[in-house]
Amino acid sequence: MEPAMVRDRAGACERSLLWPRFETRADLKEVEAVPLEKRGLPASSYAALERAADMWADREAVTVLPSTEDIDNAQTRTFSTLLTDVRRVANLLTASGVGRESSVGLMSPNNAELITALLAAQAAGIAVPVNPSLAPEHVTHLLRRGAVRHLIAAGPEVDPQMWDKARAAAAEIGAEAIWALRPTGATGRPPELGTLAGVKVEYLSHAISGIGGDTLDAEPPEANNLAAFFHTGGTTGVPKLAAHLHANEIADAWMMALNDAVPDDAVFFAALPLFHVNALIVTVLAPMLRGQHVVWAGPLGYREPQIYERLWRIVERYEVAVLSGVPTTYAALSRVAVDADISSLRFGLVGASPLPAAVRDAFQNRTGVPLCEGYGLTEATCATTRNFVSDPRPGWVGQRLPYQRVKAIEIDRETGKWKDLPPNTVGNLAISGPTVFPGYVIGNVDGRPVLDTLGKVVDGWLDTGDLACVDEYGYVQLRGRAKDVIIRGGHNIDPATIEDALLTHPAVTGAAAVGRPHPVSGEVPVAYVTIDNGSSVTEDDLIAWAASRVPEPAAIPKSITRVDELPVTAVGKPTKVPLRLTETRIAVREALSTFGIQNVAVSSSLSDGDIHVRLSAQDHEHVDWDAVEFALQPFTFSWELPR
Repeated sequence: MEPAMVRDRAGACERSLLWPRFETRADLKEVEAVPLEKRGLPASSYAALERAADMWADREAVTVLPSTEDIDNAQTRTFSTLLTDVRRVANLLTASGVGRESSVGLMSPNNAELITALLAAQAAGIAVPVNPSLAPEHVTHLLRRGAVRHLIAAGPEVDPQMWDKARAAAAEIGAEAIWALRPTGATGRPPELGTLAGVKVEYLSHAISGIGGDTLDAEPPEANNLAAFFHTGGTTGVPKLAAHLHANEIADAWMMALNDAVPDDAVFFAALPLFHVNALIVTVLAPMLRGQHVVWAGPLGYREPQIYERLWRIVERYEVAVLSGVPTTYAALSRVAVDADISSLRFGLVGASPLPAAVRDAFQNRTGVPLCEGYGLTEATCATTRNFVSDPRPGWVGQRLPYQRVKAIEIDRETGKWKDLPPNTVGNLAISGPTVFPGYVIGNVDGRPVLDTLGKVVDGWLDTGDLACVDEYGYVQLRGRAKDVIIRGGHNIDPATIEDALLTHPAVTGAAAVGRPHPVSGEVPVAYVTIDNGSSVTEDDLIAWAASRVPEPAAIPKSITRVDELPVTAVGKPTKVPLRLTETRIAVREALSTFGIQNVAVSSSLSDGDIHVRLSAQDHEHVDWDAVEFALQPFTFSWELPR
């Protein structure tokens, strides 16, 4: 047999092993007939990049737009160039004292250098991406908890205030070095960075100018090495760092890439921030495993208002096949005229919060493009379930991904013991498999991170804190949140952070924060408080007080309502259900008023954990019910009209 034929057969065998057929729910059993360790997955994110550069050296890997206004002057790199850039930054980190269990902080909006830096930090040590919009004390807390001594941050050209915050954090944690990033495509002489006592301060581009990228100076990471610490909102108001192994990230990325609906030459569009694990797994590593090209939005991503009116032109310009976003992304796009050729677009991935049926229908009716919903959480790396594009199940967040297990459980409140529930029974959703995290970072001893799952993992099963039912095929239907996290534009806000801020006010005796439904953001935070008798404190006073103390601007409450007492259950336990129902009615009335609709009665109730709204009117025939229906389409709750 000719050597070329042997190579071709070997390559075909390797491809069929790495990429088995996975098009329908019936394929899951056959995929899992081969043990995951036999699939030949790369050991790490660095190994995945090395493999991509070896297989597709000259293929376009990443394109980063300076902004959505400037779609023709993007920076594009091939897999070979990206590998060289990553090696250079990783070698700088190694030369600066970063080892396999050392942490590198990353604090910047998305740009071309940040993608390189994130992969390099994982190649040399452990990446710790931090939301740069967090309050300074929360940034410092996360960097300290992660034992960060080297920081890569947005420079003054990107955001002067962010640079000042990064410098202050570097000084506070006793960092050894801080490297500044420049905007995508920046040229010319950058502004001076100034000095910082005891800290090396330099532009990253200048620091790597004399460093080679032909090889990686450090020993490449192994599958069981720590890759990253991603922060979560937690349930106590204190940010937590969830640790991920390289094996976690690669397994989850491979599961998401195992998608026959997407060819190898498909182009992805990415706009979620890289401090969010979805951005890394779904729009960096998963496409990398298939040699696919990813086009990145400007630094503000989906938070840039102009992105929605220009996105269809970006799709046409780069022949984008797959969008990745959150429900509010598609809600906004469903109201934008399609002013370009989007025939390349195959589907949109959606996660972070449940997809309202009205949003799905409006987007698909507007564009003709299907949406593919999934579910996951940081403690399970990223994704756990996903629908099939060819066989979606509206109302369900998809079938479990291969090699992951899901079940509904009942937790005994007295003993804490778990009881497995039969299929199609609502309970706490639990997950096991290769994506379950090794624990939260709770400290650092002798330069090594100390991890603890804090009771969330029992016998290998992760309690997600979400309520769901699981059918016999492994499909999951979410049935409410066991925790009261407010989801604003796909970004989790812990209500405890708002409550804690308000409770520091001397006049506040009790506080409860909930999400008010919002047609664009999904939810916005609001609060209810009880006040000391005799206090003259106003709502504006309390909002200003909270604004100066919550960890991020997104958590500033939109309204604060004074009440005589906060609601409790029949056994005296605090409950937020009445407040959520009240805020839903307020949101509905506001939405109707924007369309000039009056004299409609609004009631709300809780059914199987979900909010349901019922509308009625005495003068039924004189109400424009079509306008009412249009006004309610963007919301996530179910609703009922009297017709």
